[in-house]
Amino acid sequence: MLTQEHAQTALDFLEKADSYFEEGDQIQASEKLWGAAAHAILAVSIERGWPHTSHPAMKRAAERLSEEHGDSLIASNFGVAEKYHIDFYHLAMTEEAWLADRPKVRDVVTRVLALRGGGRNGVGEE
Repeated sequence: MLTQEHAQTALDFLEKADSYFEEGDQIQASEKLWGAAAHAILAVSIERGWPHTSHPAMKRAAERLSEEHGDSLIASNFGVAEKYHIDFYHLAMTEEAWLADRPKVRDVVTRVLALRGGGRNGVGEE
């Protein structure tokens, strides 16, 4: 996948997560929220030539972006996205927690995609 495809997938997954949750499919909704955050990180990691082929590599990329940009919400909200990854397997989140944390995943996707192309507009750049 090209970086633009990863960026678009992240945005598409955010929309699909909302649809799945409305349908009552928490497993798929959680998978899509995690996937959205992961694909956003992949888009920036690939663009910058960073390691990106494992979960730990993506976590390190989120931490690195946080440090580089003085934005602790990137790392912390990526950590929130990881809760949805766990929820995909274990359905461990209550509906209240699921709803409360969902905006944090949307936030990290938005923040990370805004860093594409050296911080320009993000989604439309290769």
